[in-house]
Amino acid sequence: MPLLYLLHLMTTPLPKVVTRLEDVRYVSVLKATGLVEADIAIALDPVGKYQVARTATVTRITEAGMAEINILLRAPRRATTTPPIAQSSTSSA
Repeated sequence: MPLLYLLHLMTTPLPKVVTRLEDVRYVSVLKATGLVEADIAIALDPVGKYQVARTATVTRITEAGMAEINILLRAPRRATTTPPIAQSSTSSA
């Protein structure tokens, strides 16, 4: 999830070079929403066909990104356990 990745970036020295495809996608979303500043590698092959970007460099978390982090850190935690499922009483014939 991009917001969890934003939390990860908060504890990472910047600039950070990102090469894992899933993380590059997260950086792309975070950049598009204005939560980070980043340089993303050109995503076109030599003939102009779109390709998935393979690298990104996060240079900083923006003020909006820090505000989002503060919201995430203040949000109440969800329960880590699920309530037991009620069992129906069926009789065997």
